[in-house]
Amino acid sequence: MSRKGKASIPLPKGVEVKVSDLEVSVKGPKGLLKKQMGPQIEVEVKEDSIEVHLKDEYQKSSQFHGLYRSLISNMVEGTTKGYEKKLQMIGVGYRAAVKGNELDLQIGLSHPSSIPVPAGIEVKVEKNTLIVISGIDKQEVGQFAASIRSLRPPEPYQGKGIRYQDEYVRRKAGKSASKK
Repeated sequence: MSRKGKASIPLPKGVEVKVSDLEVSVKGPKGLLKKQMGPQIEVEVKEDSIEVHLKDEYQKSSQFHGLYRSLISNMVEGTTKGYEKKLQMIGVGYRAAVKGNELDLQIGLSHPSSIPVPAGIEVKVEKNTLIVISGIDKQEVGQFAASIRSLRPPEPYQGKGIRYQDEYVRRKAGKSASKK
């Protein structure tokens, strides 16, 4: 049994959870999320909490117990508070702008990069170099932030690139520092 899976999920006021066959839907103030569950998981909704149980015939596949509990917990938190990732652009001439439903990036390439913003995600640009990505689905927000970061990951010698705001990039000494 999973220790994480045994813990119940507190249900805030204003959040509705519906369980049908293999689907869990969570409706909150910020929106609606649906997730398909595996056949080995049983979800029980109480007055102020949600319990996730593993069916008896699937005891050998207990690795999914904690996973599905975390997924449901993320859905509840996303529909009440939402998720946010901040990306910082460091480099001469690096800037970003939101144009309609696209994120336009100037990151030292010979051409501007335009990335379409997926549905359900909101993108804001502050100070031309700080990109704020927000939404209710934790996986979508994180994946979109990672795809933007992968266009120009931070490099260790000059520190240029796109990084998460709280990310630490260890700087390396170049060739000139190693000569004596």
